[in-house]
Amino acid sequence: MATPSHRAPLAELVEQLLDTDGPLPIVTAGEPVLRAGTERYDGQLDAALLSRFVEALRLTMHAAPGVGLAAPQVGVPLRIAVIEDPAPVPEEVRLARGRVPQPFRVLVNPSYEPVGAGRVAFFEGCLSVPGWQAVVARPAEVRLRCEDEHGRAVDEVFGGWPARIVQHETDHLDGVLYLDRAELRSLSSNQTVAERWTQPTPERAAASLGFELP
Repeated sequence: MATPSHRAPLAELVEQLLDTDGPLPIVTAGEPVLRAGTERYDGQLDAALLSRFVEALRLTMHAAPGVGLAAPQVGVPLRIAVIEDPAPVPEEVRLARGRVPQPFRVLVNPSYEPVGAGRVAFFEGCLSVPGWQAVVARPAEVRLRCEDEHGRAVDEVFGGWPARIVQHETDHLDGVLYLDRAELRSLSSNQTVAERWTQPTPERAAASLGFELP
């Protein structure tokens, strides 16, 4: 367990963040906290403060809106993230992307590993890189190991869009942005994606912009 002197700085930082009502500010690319990696959660926040922080992450994720949010995205270098996806998408998109509803979850100290060799590529965005999207190839299935906010062990296989969310948010905790894994020739503004690349899969974008898909 962390010593009290080790806990204090992060607890004080979280207390300061929670001092005001409403969503927390989301930091954007270029902020060192997004690249520094995170500290494994080991009791740096007491149970009540952790609960308040998780609720603030949930509120901030909903307000953004997004389907995941990691602690570094609000300036806190702790290995904690939240995910939730109501998946309000057309049936053809659901089938192509495997985008199914995902309940609210708290990921504490998560790690993942690929299950099988399958890879899939889709446009992906990030609340910390506002205004842009790019195609990212990722493992189609991953095994997630973590704990929930109550310290219970989680060991679960995710596929489809939930697997992408798990990978994206866990990457944040390692100082990795989706752009590090993206096909940069696909980089498109949100407006261009809305105008040109709303198809369920990125095949047309790949052909037009000159990049390969797995």
